[in-house]
Amino acid sequence: MLRQFELVERVKAYDSEADEAILNRAYVYTVQKHGSQKRASGDPYFSHPIEVAGLMTELKLDQETIVTALLHDTIEDTLATVDEVEEYFGPEIARLVDGVTKLSKIEAMTENERAAENLRKFFLAMSEDLRVLLVKLADRLHNMRTLHFIRDEEKRQRIARETMDIYAPLAERVGMYEYMREMQLLAFEQLEPEAYATITGRLAQIRTQEGVQVDAIALAIKQALAESGLNVEVVGREKHPFSIWKKMAERHVTFEQITDIMAFRVVTEDMADCYKALGVLHQTWQMIPGRFKDFISTPRANGYRSLHTALLYENSMRMEVQIRTREMHRTNEFGLAAHWAYKQADRSDGQVGWLRDLIEIVDASHDAEELLEHTKLAIYQDRIFAFTPKGALHQLPKGATAVDFAYAVHTDLGNATVGAKINGRHMPLRTTLGNGDVVEIIKSDSSAPQLSWLGHVVTGKARASIRRAVRAKERDEVVGIGQKLFEEIAARLPTKIGKKAIKAAAERLGMKKPDEMMLAIGSAKLSDSDVMEALVPGSVTAADIENWPRQEHAISIKGLTPGKAFHLADCCHPVPGDRIVGLKKRDKGVEVHSIDCLGLADGIDVDWLDLSWGERSTGAIGRLRLVLYDRPGTLAEVTTIIAGQHTNLVNLHMTQHDDLFQTYETDLDVKDLAHLTRIVSSLRTSDAVAHAERI
Repeated sequence: MLRQFELVERVKAYDSEADEAILNRAYVYTVQKHGSQKRASGDPYFSHPIEVAGLMTELKLDQETIVTALLHDTIEDTLATVDEVEEYFGPEIARLVDGVTKLSKIEAMTENERAAENLRKFFLAMSEDLRVLLVKLADRLHNMRTLHFIRDEEKRQRIARETMDIYAPLAERVGMYEYMREMQLLAFEQLEPEAYATITGRLAQIRTQEGVQVDAIALAIKQALAESGLNVEVVGREKHPFSIWKKMAERHVTFEQITDIMAFRVVTEDMADCYKALGVLHQTWQMIPGRFKDFISTPRANGYRSLHTALLYENSMRMEVQIRTREMHRTNEFGLAAHWAYKQADRSDGQVGWLRDLIEIVDASHDAEELLEHTKLAIYQDRIFAFTPKGALHQLPKGATAVDFAYAVHTDLGNATVGAKINGRHMPLRTTLGNGDVVEIIKSDSSAPQLSWLGHVVTGKARASIRRAVRAKERDEVVGIGQKLFEEIAARLPTKIGKKAIKAAAERLGMKKPDEMMLAIGSAKLSDSDVMEALVPGSVTAADIENWPRQEHAISIKGLTPGKAFHLADCCHPVPGDRIVGLKKRDKGVEVHSIDCLGLADGIDVDWLDLSWGERSTGAIGRLRLVLYDRPGTLAEVTTIIAGQHTNLVNLHMTQHDDLFQTYETDLDVKDLAHLTRIVSSLRTSDAVAHAERI
């Protein structure tokens, strides 16, 4: 553990103007507050924040970050308060410490909910100050180094899994590869102990048997470059154990079949030397096609810059080579932290532009499962590069489609997307993008995201935005359904209902606005009698409800010559209560259509008849489109709901099936429009139903 004077000396070594007094005060404060608390290892608890502060000094971070690291557990684990920290150390440090504290675990929640809530708070805190992220990553790294002291295996597994799924990818996304690799290694040891032992054992053998060969290859590379006038540093090492295991799992190969265990790094003086060194290596040894990547001209989203190539050495031995400058190397290993000079830093640093997408995902996610799913998609996938027609570059996960690209440009563009041109050709929206594609999005202000898009988008931002837009659209539709049902309910009352009465009824039902009441009616959360009683208290009795007139099952149409043949159009399936028109066709009688039927466009050259339903018209076929989640029992749940609405299922057939959803069209025997809208409302309240609409 670092002693007090050692910590101060470390900070003063790279920041001569650092305030020794505040560093000393923070060191003493954390020791006093944590007092006799112990860690699982038996060490004093204050050793942990002091070691985290030490990690921050290795990154040469400012004194505010060092103090925050020292104090980061005081509010959560001691009697210290935010106000007290602000009094002793100022508002900026209090804000940073509070930001780290907000990430504390929430014991009452389920594992997924707890992880999701931590993520939510994490990203919101990060959006205010990225130093919160740097301290938290160092905190997690030190906790992983001491994880083996925790006796509870289940707890160790949970912490390791969270580290592997969330914190290691976050470290990668801000370019802190040293942190990422160590976190992955420590988590890998806990999650796959047998694989860890096997791979590290084999690597130890290689290190012993072939260590001389690695040194010889590094020397050969350095000599080849020196002969071309390049002064470089060359380092050879074996691949990261977790990286090897992941490659074995993805390729379904054994350790012996992995041919590129060894990797070499060439560090040059300037960028021009990087490309010169690449040319020399390709002339000296055979390049392996398809393995060259230029991350200098096109850096990764986290700012990583380097040239990558793979070569065939003697005896067909494969070796990977990375070429970069000294400045690039430090940035690549420690990312955002490597060039952190907060007082001069631009807070809108492009390297962390992806954080805006994460914040949007937090806002759009409906529940814990969605947040975890979308966040992992956003931070844990390999990338491809695609361009707008004007040349703006966007990085996306492998497998991304035109819809993902549209949402990457802007959420509003994604919501308005109707088509895409990829490299100048019209292509389906589900087309997978490749590196270097130029994508032009075609939009329409009248369009809306489709639920089916979820079957072919891969980015968390796109999935979250689509789900939010579909939910908003369905809410508006439910409010519309509720309005129609409300009008039918209000018509039964003995008095005309005005706007004031509607507002008063909503308040009686505990709702702030009439729209909320319409939503509740459309969602089948309020009964007719509840609404009527709220509108006119005391107006309805149980006897009144029991004696409401029942409609008969018969269809009559006003506006037709008596005896004139008619039939209800199959394209729109009008039901009593719809506004209707008739198309008078020769030798076919009259086709009765709903007023908003798209099939009316075919009736330009025929006679139109203004029609209405007979007073006692009831009974018709209503057609619905249902999108169900693809899991056991959903169809049975839907048929139970339909049966509970006192209707007959006339026809049911599947029209589409993908990995996530099943889409059905169903015909129902309904009394009238009010009956049909109640069925739709009931279906939309079910967890089995993703979407329900009338055709």
